[in-house]
Amino acid sequence: MANSNPAFSRSAVFNQPVRPTASVAELDELYGRPSATPSETGRMSYNDTIMKTLISFGVLVIGALVGWVVPFLAIPAAIAGFVLALVNIFKKVPSRGLILTFAAVQGVFVGGISAIFNTMWDGIVTQAVFGTLGVVGVTLFLFLSGKLRATPRLTRIAIVGMFGYLAFSLVNFGLVMFGATDSMFGLRSYEIFGIPLGLILGVVIVLLAVYSLVLDFESIKSGVEGGAPEIYGWQAAFGIVVTVVWLYVEILRILAILRGE
Repeated sequence: MANSNPAFSRSAVFNQPVRPTASVAELDELYGRPSATPSETGRMSYNDTIMKTLISFGVLVIGALVGWVVPFLAIPAAIAGFVLALVNIFKKVPSRGLILTFAAVQGVFVGGISAIFNTMWDGIVTQAVFGTLGVVGVTLFLFLSGKLRATPRLTRIAIVGMFGYLAFSLVNFGLVMFGATDSMFGLRSYEIFGIPLGLILGVVIVLLAVYSLVLDFESIKSGVEGGAPEIYGWQAAFGIVVTVVWLYVEILRILAILRGE
């Protein structure tokens, strides 16, 4: 008999005939079924997030090949990547298309500067790649082993440091672009007690990048355990791409300073 309640009468869900009580065998079969996986319920999972991250890095590598062949695209790609990063950061719901576009543009930037640096210092790119992989690997190992965790205090310090470094980088970029300094590294070439500022900053920035990776891993862990929508796996992939590219560029610059301008 159809439900006479007007709140339910328009819905077919509430107008289905009443099913007889399930038998013991049916209940046992239902109980024995495996639990629904996160992907089946549209929620974040580690496997899905890893796949999204690998796809993002695959797109980045393709972009890097383009940048390697056409190095002069590095600067426009850097500007475009910065704009896309801001869009992705402030977008309420992650967009797969925008994140993959960002990865492609960042790849062009990375490939371009890598080609330029490798022309000046042969083999430096290989060193930077292995250095980046080593840092990421050690950070992941320490995180999984529980020896490296984020804390509210360290997070506040890291955020202040990141914004401070962003401001420094923008000012330094302007000085280099407008010829206010003869060095390709700008203010980073100035020495403090005989040590280039770029080396001192480089060590600090690598530590900030490592902590940023920890925050990325914490976000993924929280998202999976909290049942976040599956689309946020793309946001996690975006965060890791940003951090790893940042880490690679800093290691590349440190190696260049060590080998001399």
